[in-house]
Amino acid sequence: MAGFFAVVAYIPDPLGSFLNGLRAELVPGCALRSHLTILPPRRLASGPETLSEELERLVKELPAFEVGLGDVEVFDSTGVIYLSLASGRENVTQLHDALNHGVLFAEDPFPFHPHVTIAQSLGPLPFDEVLALARRRWQECRLPRQFTVAELTLVRNVNPFCWEDLSTHALAPVTLLRTA
Repeated sequence: MAGFFAVVAYIPDPLGSFLNGLRAELVPGCALRSHLTILPPRRLASGPETLSEELERLVKELPAFEVGLGDVEVFDSTGVIYLSLASGRENVTQLHDALNHGVLFAEDPFPFHPHVTIAQSLGPLPFDEVLALARRRWQECRLPRQFTVAELTLVRNVNPFCWEDLSTHALAPVTLLRTA
């Protein structure tokens, strides 16, 4: 069954819960979980089972890694408000490139730019007010701004504002070598 799919890394709590609340505050009614997009939404011809099997095959050898979130920024071409990556950007790009082939391949409509979306499809508030609120709330956040990308989730678009989780896949654990 063809459809629109994406691959994301959900942001773990407590940072994930904070960002979920921020998204809902900035865009009332937004129920999307905060995530780092690895493969942006794409129309794929294969069904969920085939996509899930391929994702499992690809990620089992790829190591988990740390990501640090940076500043609130804006994509000028779309007006999407997002958090930049202060660290881990190269790892995310490498992961995107490793997964974007075969049955998961699609031409991205924009150059791949790792980020965490915090507001899009804004409601009645003026854009400048939403952006100022996003920056203020992010500055007030006292939680650690880094997290481990340890698993990826294949999601399918159900309607414009709803994605369903299809399968979750663990990345290889990071092993540290001990030296004497």
